[in-house]
Amino acid sequence: MGSVGRLHYLTMTAENPTPGDLALAPLVTCKLCLCEQPLDKMTTLQECQCIFCTACLKQYMQLAIREGCGSPITCPDMLCLNHGTLQEAEIACLVPVDQFQLYQRLKFEREVHLDPHRTWCPVADCQTVCPVAASDPGQPVLVECPSCHLKFCSCCKDAWHAGVSCRDSHPIVLPSEHGALFGTDAEAPIKQCPVCRVYIERNEGCAQMMCKNCKHTFCWYCLQNLDNDIFLRHYDKGPCRNKLGHSRASVMWNRTQVVGILVGLGIIALVTSPLLLLASPCIICCVCKSCRGKKKKHDPSTT
Repeated sequence: MGSVGRLHYLTMTAENPTPGDLALAPLVTCKLCLCEQPLDKMTTLQECQCIFCTACLKQYMQLAIREGCGSPITCPDMLCLNHGTLQEAEIACLVPVDQFQLYQRLKFEREVHLDPHRTWCPVADCQTVCPVAASDPGQPVLVECPSCHLKFCSCCKDAWHAGVSCRDSHPIVLPSEHGALFGTDAEAPIKQCPVCRVYIERNEGCAQMMCKNCKHTFCWYCLQNLDNDIFLRHYDKGPCRNKLGHSRASVMWNRTQVVGILVGLGIIALVTSPLLLLASPCIICCVCKSCRGKKKKHDPSTT
């Protein structure tokens, strides 16, 4: 309650403002909606001291909870120098109770998934967090669920197979009408991110996927890295040719837009560089004059 009380204090300017105080109250521009608001409608983040209007911050937090999969909620300002992260007390004050409980559940699930010493029991009706003994990276370990006492492999989540290598690093393959539900099958609706191993379900859309957890971009069919493929050349040849999910015309339009942006930036750089070269002597002279003026003011021999 102490941290919650401090947050409430940060959002208020005075308990009993007078009409004169309201008239002279300064207005602060919110970096999200770009509107000027009085201080009593603003909230200051504890970690980075960035300030936003409370209404915008509430909407941002609710969207971050739904889309973030339990990831830490960072400061909405992309240029925040302190790279602040919102505390749980701040989140609890600004979102409804059900949203905060959802955030806590997603955060815990993410922590378990990223922890090499913990894993979930693969039994659907159990969902118990099981401890995993320390081992070499990628080496399967026997795990026994403390609730249902199922013995399974820490890598593939299949029944424990002593002396036998895992078929793959994915959970138990469940059949569906479209083939495997989990796995490396190209048509499987659920796969893992190649980087952070978070499960991703694809029900529609193109084959270029971006993981919400780590922002990694990859091809859904072959899991190849697409972070640097701005022109989507991956879908021009090979087994994934013409599998992007968009028409050829839309792909060409996307490439034209990218080229146009790059050409525009190049033209701006070419136009501004001579102007900067011509103006650089004037800038240097102005800086030198200001420095000499400051030295004269602080020189005791001139006074």
